[in-house]
Amino acid sequence: MSTSPAAPIAAPTAAPTVARPLVIVGAGPIGLAAAAHAVERDLDVVVLEAGDRVGAGVRTWGHVRLFSPWSELVDPAAERLLAGTGWVPPDPTTYPTGADWVADYLEPLAAALVATGRVQVHLGHAVTGLARSGRDRTVDAGRGDAPFVVHVRAPGGACRLQAAAVVDASGTIGSPGPLGGDGLSAVGEQGAADRLTYGIPDLTDPDVAARFAGKRVAVAGRGASAHNVLVGLHELAARVPGTEVVWLIRRAEVGDAFGGGASDELVARGALGQRAQAAVARGPVEVVTGFRTTAVHRRADGRLRLSDDGRSVDGIDEVVVVTGYRPDLSWLGEVRLDLDPVLSAPSRLAPLIDPNVHSCGTVYPHGAAELAQPEDGLYLAGMKSYGRAPSFLALTGYEQVRSIVAAIAGDHESAGRVELVLPETGVCGGSGVFDGQPVEESVGCCA
Repeated sequence: MSTSPAAPIAAPTAAPTVARPLVIVGAGPIGLAAAAHAVERDLDVVVLEAGDRVGAGVRTWGHVRLFSPWSELVDPAAERLLAGTGWVPPDPTTYPTGADWVADYLEPLAAALVATGRVQVHLGHAVTGLARSGRDRTVDAGRGDAPFVVHVRAPGGACRLQAAAVVDASGTIGSPGPLGGDGLSAVGEQGAADRLTYGIPDLTDPDVAARFAGKRVAVAGRGASAHNVLVGLHELAARVPGTEVVWLIRRAEVGDAFGGGASDELVARGALGQRAQAAVARGPVEVVTGFRTTAVHRRADGRLRLSDDGRSVDGIDEVVVVTGYRPDLSWLGEVRLDLDPVLSAPSRLAPLIDPNVHSCGTVYPHGAAELAQPEDGLYLAGMKSYGRAPSFLALTGYEQVRSIVAAIAGDHESAGRVELVLPETGVCGGSGVFDGQPVEESVGCCA
């Protein structure tokens, strides 16, 4: 349970209308789920997506397989809407890739939402600012009666629209953590951008693999994303001699970097960790611990030298940076936010998701009360609401937006009710197929 008192669930001054709709930022899994719940409550919705296609964020890691099966990746309201379109649900026991999630669920869902006549989905529309109409952050007078005004960079130029309520489900994928070990870019990091890849490269793509084949590659990071990269580079090294890997870990020892293995609460994640551990043991991998990059130097021959206050790793051709993500709060500067100073998550949610205390399996379901901001009608949802916390459960996000939309519609009873039950032993129990192999799960939770 949250250690912070729950805030009263406040609805916006006026219900969403065509003139002042509910604006949802982000056409990803959580944003579209919010739109599906809004349709069930006859609310008018505008979805603004910065990318040129639905699920643009997910597409950036479309080659990566999720740790959750299909049974936990489809929102209930979205499934009810899709059922009327002839949509055929995927096998609930299998584990999709990000590309599968988009093609088999998000794209059909977006089309079904637009077909209702209640939802507009605008692609290539990047939100650049949010405020109360005619009032900056310091103005109290009439603030609660003023609609939100959303500033947008659209294909046709800059524009603005009014909104009765705003759900920010824009995620964090667009703001990767830097190579620098203190949370800021290392000296020279930006100047070496042509040699740095942020996120998991698709090493099954011949054109992408050619960039790393036969090269000395540094991998910075220790989580599941790093595991994916280590496995991919190990397989590449088996095909292309001369491919070398330097694994940079900020902590003093490898420790539990490979996860829980066979006892991991997510069997698929545990299996990936075991494959990464085997890759490190068998492959041409040099492990460098306690290394927090402070500077990146480009040598005369174009190769890189990475430094850490007296230590260095030299002769690097490429660097893969998988050091996590953080929320982009830049366009929220003129609205009033109540965020945890450590995680940048809503203050009432932060105690529930603190990675120093919780894994995804011990995060309780939560909703509008924990996510409400000082601005009535403004909510952060999905991965954006988790700030810098690393593990997020899709089902938890779906419960978030169910509650949020109920609050926006004025149904406080439903908003305050928890409709998702997450046993402490996890919600992903059962069997499934991961990477073509059957797996048996007793516990598991995260997407």
